[in-house]
Amino acid sequence: MQKKGCSEEELFSFLSSARNKDRTYKKVLSSMCTIPHPVAVRAHNMFIETNLGDPGLFLGTASIEALLVERLGGLLHHKDAGGYATTGGTESNIQALRIAREMGGSKKPNVVVPESVHFSFEKACDILSIELRSVPSDDKFRMDEEKIEDYIDKDTVCLVGVAGTTEYGVVDPISHLSDLASDKDIFLHVDAAFGGLVLPFLKGSPDFDFKLPGVSSLSVDPHKMGMSTIPAGCLLVRDASVFKSTEVDTPYLTVKKECTLCGTRPGGSVAGAFAVLEYLGEDGMTEVVERCMKNNRKLILGMKELGYPVAADPSVNVASFICDSTPEGWQVSRTRAGHMRTVCMPHVTEAVIEEFLTAAGDM
Repeated sequence: MQKKGCSEEELFSFLSSARNKDRTYKKVLSSMCTIPHPVAVRAHNMFIETNLGDPGLFLGTASIEALLVERLGGLLHHKDAGGYATTGGTESNIQALRIAREMGGSKKPNVVVPESVHFSFEKACDILSIELRSVPSDDKFRMDEEKIEDYIDKDTVCLVGVAGTTEYGVVDPISHLSDLASDKDIFLHVDAAFGGLVLPFLKGSPDFDFKLPGVSSLSVDPHKMGMSTIPAGCLLVRDASVFKSTEVDTPYLTVKKECTLCGTRPGGSVAGAFAVLEYLGEDGMTEVVERCMKNNRKLILGMKELGYPVAADPSVNVASFICDSTPEGWQVSRTRAGHMRTVCMPHVTEAVIEEFLTAAGDM
C-alpha cells in the first residue's frame, strides 16, 4: 500500500486500463455467463451495501431473497421449497452434499455422480471427505442408467444428476435416479445450475425437478440464463428442515443460527436476480430462452453443413462439435473428450452465429 493516496482521476484511469484488458462478450461462445440485464444492474446498485449474512439488519433484502426462493420453487414445481441464495453452483453443490452427508449417517460416505458432473463436486468431496463414484456416460453423453446401481451401496449418501450438462447440454436420466432414490431412501441432488432457467421454458423438456418425488434438492444459477449480476445462485430443497443439519450458532449477529456456507452474503445480486424474473415474467423468459435455442439450432445446422456434426444432441443451448480447429479470433472451449464446446447465451445474437459460421468455413 502506498503511503499517500492517489487522486480519483489517477485511480480510475488505472482501473479503466485494467478493465480494457478484459475480453468483451462479442466473440465469446464459451461462457455460461452473459451481460446482465439492465434491471439487474439497477436493482444490484440499490442493494449494494446489504449483507444477507446478518439479515436482521436488512429485513427488506431478506424478504427479497425469500421471494426469489418462492419464485424459483414455483417454477420448479414446489412453491413451498426451502432455500437460500448462494454464490453459484459450486457453493450450492457443496451444501447439498453437506446436507446429504449429515443425513446419511455413514462413517464412510460416498456419492454417486455422472462421469460428466461439474468439477465442483471434486471440490465438495475433498472438503467433506466423501468418496466420489463416477458412473460412465452412455453413447449420448448421459449418465448410463444401466450402470448406476453398480455404484450404490449401504454407504451411498447421495445420488447426483445434471440437468443441462456443462460440456454437452444434455439431461441425465433424472426420472430413473428419482425412482432409485425413493426405493433406496437416498438423498438426490440435481445440479440444474444452467438448465434450471432453460428447461422450464421449453416444451417437451424431460422431467428433472421437484415434480419427481425422489428429488431432494436442486441448484440453479440466476447469474447464468437468469441474466443477473454475479454472483447469484440458489440452493432449493424439498423439505426446509434439512437445513438444521448445517446450522451453526451465530450469537453475535441479529439471528442466533445460520445454515449457510458463507457468512457475509451479498444482497445486491439477489435483488438483481429477483428483478429480472419479476420484470420479464414467464413470457419474457420464454422469449429469451427460445431465442437462444433458435440460435443454437442455427449454429448446429451450420456446423453440420460445414462437416462438423454435434457430438451429442443437446436439450439446452449448449452444443459441442466434432471439430479440432477453432476460428481465428473466437473464444470457444473444449470438452474433456476434445470436442469444440459452445454456448448460445443471450449476448450471442443471430448475427454473431452467422459471423462465427463464416469464420468456421475459413478454417
